[in-house]
Amino acid sequence: MQSSALNQRLEAASEIVAEAATLAMRMRPAAGSFTGNLKGAQDWVTEADGAVEALIAGRLRTLFPDDGFKGEETGESAEGAGAALRWVVDPIDGTSNYARGRDRWAVSLGLMDGDRPVLGLVAAPVLRETFMAREGGGATLNGAPIRPADTADMRRAMVEVGWSPKVTAEAHAALTGRIVALGAAPRTGGCGAIALVEIACGRLDAYIEPFINVWDVAGALPVLAEARVRVSPFLRDGGMTGAWPILAATPGIAAAVSAASGIGFD
Repeated sequence: MQSSALNQRLEAASEIVAEAATLAMRMRPAAGSFTGNLKGAQDWVTEADGAVEALIAGRLRTLFPDDGFKGEETGESAEGAGAALRWVVDPIDGTSNYARGRDRWAVSLGLMDGDRPVLGLVAAPVLRETFMAREGGGATLNGAPIRPADTADMRRAMVEVGWSPKVTAEAHAALTGRIVALGAAPRTGGCGAIALVEIACGRLDAYIEPFINVWDVAGALPVLAEARVRVSPFLRDGGMTGAWPILAATPGIAAAVSAASGIGFD
């Protein structure tokens, strides 16, 4: 893909995500309130999810009618079907947080060129942070370059372990236990997109999720790639078509976390 076309899409995506974040903030429940419906165990959807996805899809369809589109709420769009370029959106990642009026949620938008992530944005409006990257252009947080931590000792590491209803309580506890046994401090924040990009800026050292979907990670994958974070082959192994495990880790602890989680790298 030519850099001029990629830059054009990055500029447009930045404006669209900012507009989408503003809409999500306007519809955001008050802290301590509760809104939304369950699609499954701990799998929430709110009115804002649909509204934000519709806004993003409409803007992209107007600007780039030949591009494909895949959204968490609406699935694969018939327009642009079979196109090499495909946008993937999670209108509100961390919906359970959003539905309770909590702060840790994000609008995530990524662009795929075939099976290669080439552009990504993760905007956390309550935190006033936007992570952004394009292939070959580096990764940034609010416009400033970022890099992962140089953590090499698991006793200093902070590792987030995502929860999935597809995993038994025993398996989740066992995985978390193996991470604790290495000396790391486990975390669970309820927003995979934010957890992933926080590795790229040095706030976390690893993120493990036994089952996650492409819309949860599409905005973060280019940020991780440009920040030189180690990432398991999620897209190659099946992540484009279904829920799949992912592991992202700073290079210094990647081998140890891979062994503990059972998720390998290329």
